[in-house]
Amino acid sequence: MIRFGPAGIPLSCKGRTLKDGIEDVHNLGLTAIEIPMVRAGTVERYPEEEEIGLCIKDLEEGLVVEIIRDDTPVCDPKEPIENDDILVMMASGVADSYASLIPMGKMAKRLDVKVSLHTPYYMDLGSNNELTERCLNNIRHAGIITNALGGDVVVTNLGLYDDADDTEGTDANIIDNVTEIMGWWKDAGIKTHLGIEITGRLEAFGSLEQVLSLCGEADGVVPVLNFPHHHARTNGSLVTPADFTDVLNAIAPYCKGSIHTLFSGVEHFAGNERRLTPIKKGDLKFEPLGEALADLGQDVTVISGSPLLEHDAMYMKVIHERVLTKRVIKAMRAKKKDEAAVFGEEEEE
Repeated sequence: MIRFGPAGIPLSCKGRTLKDGIEDVHNLGLTAIEIPMVRAGTVERYPEEEEIGLCIKDLEEGLVVEIIRDDTPVCDPKEPIENDDILVMMASGVADSYASLIPMGKMAKRLDVKVSLHTPYYMDLGSNNELTERCLNNIRHAGIITNALGGDVVVTNLGLYDDADDTEGTDANIIDNVTEIMGWWKDAGIKTHLGIEITGRLEAFGSLEQVLSLCGEADGVVPVLNFPHHHARTNGSLVTPADFTDVLNAIAPYCKGSIHTLFSGVEHFAGNERRLTPIKKGDLKFEPLGEALADLGQDVTVISGSPLLEHDAMYMKVIHERVLTKRVIKAMRAKKKDEAAVFGEEEEE
């Protein structure tokens, strides 16, 4: 199945909550939504007296994502809160409370809308400084939230090369940090995959080769194919259906189930993305991808990262359906032609 959806709550959606966004995506005939984790800051507080003995999943006010107990994070939503615990609460999250995440996830499943989440766009897992620690926490919290929603992937990039003379050191730090976070991921019982996104600038970790190499080294990590980013990094390499097929086939062995992708137009120069654009602008066209998807035979989610969000998601869906319809008509015509030839041969006999 090929799914299409926006990177965020649809622009046309009257409400601005995640619940509104999921319902609106379904009403538009789309089947996916990627939630941007725009404001990922957290605050810590002690539990109120009435919260003692309750669990994170029972709290109806504030998106509490984990407990700090004896300096150790505890993310089990069924773990009772104790007097000396510290509650970690997202200052501005994707929902009002943890309690609201599970029913929203069930609603998305009922409406056949696949949910994913994107971590903050500026990440730094290569410097091993105070910012790196915050980024690791962002990834952990994204995993907790997406797991509660029943989402299939947390999408993240991993950071820039701050020191051009020590790229190997940055790469080593990134590999160590991703391996560490995936160890926690497994211990915490997070079923959601961590998706490493291809990035659109040469000074950032995230070429196709780097992403696939990392996915081969760290368990539980999958590649996320950002088409405009790859197109920019490779100086406009995605032109024909075969170009798209090649890159899809390259990442497919590393994906667990569906292939997660993002598409939009893009302006680029000298291997670097300048900005994402509506699909009809720029030199990256969806039509060849539509042809490639029709031949792929594998589940793919295509998220619209275009400024037009749901408009371009619906445009891609229409183009893809048009490709499939043409193929069905062509096959039916060929079948009728074959049947007519057989019938003609029988009459001659």
